Amino acid sequence: MQFQLTDELIEKVEILIEDQNDKELKTLLNEYHYADIAEILDDLDNEDAVYVIKLLDSETTSDILMELDEDIREKILENLSTKEIAEEVEELDTDDAADMIAELPEARQAEVISYIEDHGHRDEIQELLTYDEDTAGGLMAKELVKVYETWTVAGCLRRIRGQAKDVTRVHSVYVVDKQDKLIGRLSLKDLIISKSDMKIADIAKDNVDWVNVNDDVEDVAKVMSKYDLEAIPVVDNNQILLGRITIDDIVDVLKEEADKDYQLAAGITQDVEADDSVWELTKARLPWLVLGLFGGLGSVFIMKGFEEVMETVPSLFFYTPLIAAMAGNVGVQSSAIIVQGIANDNVKGSLASRLIKEIGLSLINGFALAILVILFGLLINQDTTESFAIAISMMSVIVVAALVGTFVPIILDKRGIDPAIATGPFITTSNDILGIYLFFVLSGLIIGF
Repeated sequence: MQFQLTDELIEKVEILIEDQNDKELKTLLNEYHYADIAEILDDLDNEDAVYVIKLLDSETTSDILMELDEDIREKILENLSTKEIAEEVEELDTDDAADMIAELPEARQAEVISYIEDHGHRDEIQELLTYDEDTAGGLMAKELVKVYETWTVAGCLRRIRGQAKDVTRVHSVYVVDKQDKLIGRLSLKDLIISKSDMKIADIAKDNVDWVNVNDDVEDVAKVMSKYDLEAIPVVDNNQILLGRITIDDIVDVLKEEADKDYQLAAGITQDVEADDSVWELTKARLPWLVLGLFGGLGSVFIMKGFEEVMETVPSLFFYTPLIAAMAGNVGVQSSAIIVQGIANDNVKGSLASRLIKEIGLSLINGFALAILVILFGLLINQDTTESFAIAISMMSVIVVAALVGTFVPIILDKRGIDPAIATGPFITTSNDILGIYLFFVLSGLIIGF
């Protein structure tokens, strides 16, 4: 049965903590998966969460800590001693251990590392901390199973048993030469069914996918997604095998990237959450709101420039919200499709062909909407010339908005700027201003003033 967090469970845990009934609390929590316990701790106050972490064994709490929200984990770690944090780190795979240590203040990082008793584990963590967090090196784990091409199958199986105890999941066995260069891979099936005296070089597959340690994590995600990989080896510029990245880490990357893009599209300039402070939320939201304000003032300035036109044809004034809305909506639709295509590496062909396709699509949509506007004008007995002027102007605005929505994210991506910016207030505001200006100019030309 799927775990469900209830008020009754939280209350029961809080009572057991208050009574310091450690035995019953342990018995209760041991019934749950570490991810479920993390969900429970998310709902406890910081003092109670620390109590639970100190109560349970490090083998369990290390996994719990990695499941917690970053802000909550940071507060809990502040209340643990350097030695206690080191004990948690020693139970984690190197990639998770490095992530946890990286969240600590620099001075405390060195202290925690000095308390790690396993020197091999400590050296691997220190290596991982040298890589940029947005690269394959910053994402990889050192735990893997590797064998040398000169080994026999029998010798290989003996050595794998020793290596595999430190690897949570064995997806593939990587084959290296005597310089530790990656040259192939083995499936466990091939290893098991092969004769014990066969050389690894004779049964290894040389078509192994890999990524460079300096590759961007988004590029790693694309490779793993394209080839449906559960894990991928990481090598340096000399093809030396350094580590591996597993699918669970890539899922986390994709989720973080999706959250960031969603916030950019909503006009939030930095990574924030609902329970962040008012000041943090204000800093994230205000810049785009200021842009929207200036955009609105720009629209007012444009409309004041056409004040005489609105006095001559007052009905145009009442259509300005419609034009602004259509321009913004069409622009966001176009940019959203392009941004999604860029993220999935599906935007192919030249920019010109993409723009031509968008013109065709927007002409069809614009024509359909223009017909509806003309029918609406007939329904309210509006002057036919005015209706046609409004319809044709709106159709033109839709085409231009679609082009802007397509062109801008592609250009941003080519310049190394996150194109998700183009799906938010930036594109909406720019299309509002441009749409209103085109509306009055074209309507004036058609009506004749």
